Amino acid sequence: MRAPANPVSRKAVTLWLLEQVFWAVVLVGGSFFLARWIDADRWSWLPAWTVDGIWWLPIAVAVLVVPAAIVEPFWRYAVHRWEFSGDVVYARSGWISREWAFVPVSRIQTVDKTQGTLERTLGLATVEIRTASHAGSSTIKGLDYEVAAALAEELARRAEELRDDAT
Repeated sequence: MRAPANPVSRKAVTLWLLEQVFWAVVLVGGSFFLARWIDADRWSWLPAWTVDGIWWLPIAVAVLVVPAAIVEPFWRYAVHRWEFSGDVVYARSGWISREWAFVPVSRIQTVDKTQGTLERTLGLATVEIRTASHAGSSTIKGLDYEVAAALAEELARRAEELRDDAT
């Protein structure tokens, strides 16, 4: 099976990197405050060696989370692809596990274009393609706004044409 032809926008790497850095800061900060709490209250139900070495917790979390937060956006960019032919939308996504989605245009019920705050700031958008079956639906994230708008419009137009041909 060949990969879909079109990559997402290069700016999607920045979006995903910002999202991952945010969650890395939340996790490392949370582990820091947890370690501080455990150290201050000397939780008696924990083994003494755990309480004495609790300051390793935020370091361990940082060592595990920060490299993943940096690598993940580039890995996702290498994997995420999409393609629209006259009859089917083909999308591939994921970074640990992969998802291939083939959505027949004749089965499309709605096409939505969305933008979160960071997406709007970076000029990106997401196209959500929905069918009657959740399994047949697909989401293409990280598209340039103009590309997403054109794709959503073309998909809606083509789906309407195919629906009219079927009746």
